[in-house]
Formats: sequence, structure tokens, C-alpha cells
Amino acid sequence: MIGFLKGKVIEVSSDAAIVLNQGVGYEVTASLNTLSEIQGAGGEVSLWIHTHVREDQLQLFGFLSAEEKQVFLQLLKVNGIGPKSAINILSGASFDQLMQMIETEDVKALSHLPKVGKKTAEQMILTLKGKLVRSDSAAGAPVKVKPHRELFSALVNLGFRSQDVEKVVSDLSPQTDLESGLKTALAALTHL
Repeated sequence: MIGFLKGKVIEVSSDAAIVLNQGVGYEVTASLNTLSEIQGAGGEVSLWIHTHVREDQLQLFGFLSAEEKQVFLQLLKVNGIGPKSAINILSGASFDQLMQMIETEDVKALSHLPKVGKKTAEQMILTLKGKLVRSDSAAGAPVKVKPHRELFSALVNLGFRSQDVEKVVSDLSPQTDLESGLKTALAALTHL
């Protein structure tokens, strides 16, 4: 299996890039975000690769970061999402946006992603809520993207509007623990 590929970009299309490595041109399917970062033919690129093998096909999926590849692999765990759908989802939202939609159970926002319907959005929430993490490259340990993700989710689940919750939670110190953050946020939200 190919896990990493470094080479010269020969061509970039709407859904893939051809990367030349030691005389062989590899067609690598990638998200729009990754393809826009590659910025056309002629440059060197290093990509993390997921090799997808089926009876009739061998396909390479490329990512600029190991983190994007991990999110892709997590999306593959969701019933109804295959590699192409996962790439489309990564094309439609950043990691932070995707995580926020899943953690706040925003079915409507998830349904607006390419090739995601209501049932798939619900399945994404069921499968991935609480599981998407950003890797801390220095320590190698998974770290939540925002320090108050659980607090945000708890307050939205209590019925507060996500815009109000975001405003209140963003004012809290990153060191605030869940319990004291909940008390502070509830006091602020009840006065809005």
C-alpha cells in the first residue's frame, strides 16, 4: 500500500492531481482544499495517501496533512459514506467547521455539504460525535480543537441558541474547566 507520495505535479484537474515520482505518474484524488493548495503544475508536493482497493479498481486519495487523512478515515466509518463522498465532504467544509457541525448536531448544516442528505448527516453525528480530534504534532496526543467544545455542546443541548452560546463561550478563558464554565455561561445566557 502507498502511504506517502512526494513528487512533481504534472497536472491538476477539478478532482485529482497527477504526481510524477521516479518516472511514474500517480493520479491522486483530493479535496478541493488540497487541490487549491497544490497550486497548479510544475511544483513539488508531498501528500499523505490512502490507497483504496476494490476488485476492479485501485485508487489513491491524497491529503496535505496527516490530520486531513485521519478525518477522511473517520468519515469512512460512517454508514453510507465511501471514499468519494468523504472527499466531497472535505471539499465542502474545513476540519473546524465539520467538527462544530457534528458536535452541535447541526443536521441542517451537514445536509448542505456535497452529497450529504438528512439521513447521512444524522449518521455522521451518531458515528463521529465526540470522536473528531486534532492531533498535537509536538506531543502526538489528540487534543480537542476548541477548549470548550463540551461546554458548547451541553449548552446547545439545553436549548440555547448556538449563536448566543458561541458568543458567551468565546469570552471564557481557555483554562476554565467544564463545571465553572457551565455556571458562568448559564448566568450570562439567562440574562440575554
